[in-house]
Amino acid sequence: MESLGGLLFPLLILLLFIPIFLSGRKQRRLAQEQQQLQAALEVGDVVTTTSGLRGTIVDASYEDTVDLEIADGVVTTWLRAAVRERVLDASPLDTTTSDAVTAESAAVGSDGAAADDPVGSGVRDVETTATVDTPRDANGTSRS
Repeated sequence: MESLGGLLFPLLILLLFIPIFLSGRKQRRLAQEQQQLQAALEVGDVVTTTSGLRGTIVDASYEDTVDLEIADGVVTTWLRAAVRERVLDASPLDTTTSDAVTAESAAVGSDGAAADDPVGSGVRDVETTATVDTPRDANGTSRS
């Protein structure tokens, strides 16, 4: 019985240190990937900072900083370490296609007839009235 107790303690210590060792390896790997990302930033990349700001890199020539354009003509300087991730889908929507679809759907009613056609439009004028909720007591009676 004593030999089992003497063997149990080192086994318990080993079981406690295995998860610590594995999590440390994972953290080192993630930190290395983050450093590689920050070193590989290029002009034109759309990135998100650790504070949640999204911008386009306009100057990455310095070792420790990058310049981000966060709006048209607004350029700010950030530490490379503040860049959290590169945004993969940075392409803006094709406005010509979406405008054409919006204009087409506005010109055609739900039944397929043109909206400016009074006979087949299928659109009816509905007058909406705002309802005001009256305050009520706990028993459901009105307080007014």
